This record gives sequence, C-alpha cells and structure tokens, in this order.
Amino acid sequence: MEAFSRVLVLAPHTDDGELGCGGTIARLLEEKKQVFYTAFSIAEKSVPPEFPSNILETEVKKATDALGIKENNLIIKHYEVRTFPYHRQEILEDIVSLRKEIKPALIFMPSLADLHQDHKVIAEEGARAFKASTVLCYEQPWNNLSFGTSCLVRLEERHISKKIEALKCYGTQKNRDYMSEEFIRGLARTRGVQIGTRYAEAFEVVRWVIN
Repeated sequence: MEAFSRVLVLAPHTDDGELGCGGTIARLLEEKKQVFYTAFSIAEKSVPPEFPSNILETEVKKATDALGIKENNLIIKHYEVRTFPYHRQEILEDIVSLRKEIKPALIFMPSLADLHQDHKVIAEEGARAFKASTVLCYEQPWNNLSFGTSCLVRLEERHISKKIEALKCYGTQKNRDYMSEEFIRGLARTRGVQIGTRYAEAFEVVRWVIN
C-alpha cells in the first residue's frame, strides 16, 4: 500500500465503486492516501419512477462522503446508462484526461469479464489508458462471468462498516440483493477466509508495476 499515494476508482455507474472496493477505499483513506472517484453515469433511466431522475448524483455524493472521499475528488460524468459502447472513444479520452490530471499509481475498475456492456467498456478502455500503471479489477459476482482472486486486501471490521454505511446512502437501490448487509459481509468473510483473516476484498490483477 505504501507505493500507492494517489488512487483512482473508475465506476461505470454510481455505487459500482463502493460495491467493488468500498472496504479497500476506506482502508486507503485511513492510511492517508488520496483517493479519486469517477462515476461515468448517474443512470437516470434506471431510477425508480417515484424518485427524481438525478437522485443518484445526490446519493453518490453522500456515499463517497461517508467513505471519506473529498468532495473535490469526486468526478461525475453524465453518459446515458447502457449506451457506453456507442461512446467508447469519448470515454477513452475522458480516462486519458484523468490519467494526465490525477497521475494515479493505482487504478480500480470493473472486471474485463464483466457482462454489463457499460462495465465492459470502462474496463477495456481503462486497461488501454493505463498500460503503464498498476490496475486491479474489482469483484461484482452478479455481473462477472468469471473472476480470479489473484489479489486480496486484508480488511478490518471498521472498513467493512464504512462500506456498508456508504451503500446505505443509496436508498433507491436498497431492494437489490447485492446491496444487503448480509451479502456484503458474507462476500467479505468468504474472501477473508481465503487468506486467514476476518474480512477481505478480492481483485484481479491486470497489471502490477514495481518501481
């Protein structure tokens, strides 16, 4: 962790970053790392009709604040949900701009084997833009066709509690099975058992750069 002073999380939609690596974000922030979070869509067309269409923008601000991410380190784009394949070049250019502006040493993004079309675009263009950086893919079992646990990050109760607190900010998504505290703890416990600790989050290594 000492080598990674600046970290970038690429989230196709609001909540993806918290779901995939919320505990690790909490640990990195605790260790005084600078964490930047980019959400590429607020998924207005997926919002339940009883809520304002832009509610996920409000919720991601609350969730990232709950984790401890600075307001200025949250970047929100407004690509329409499920249309990322049509905006591939624009998205690549956005990610390249983030690389130049932030200069992150560590990047988190969705798995290259993710079945969601938006997630897959972010993963593929993220890998393209960050060929010279350490890149880890976060786990989302409901979308992953396969997932190799080639990197695991040890976490404590306080890190998982922060993750759960952040996800509770997404009131519009509370009925999704993967948002339940039971699921979040269960998956973290499973990954923890793999390395002999209480909790962990798993990642696939796309590239690991040793300086």
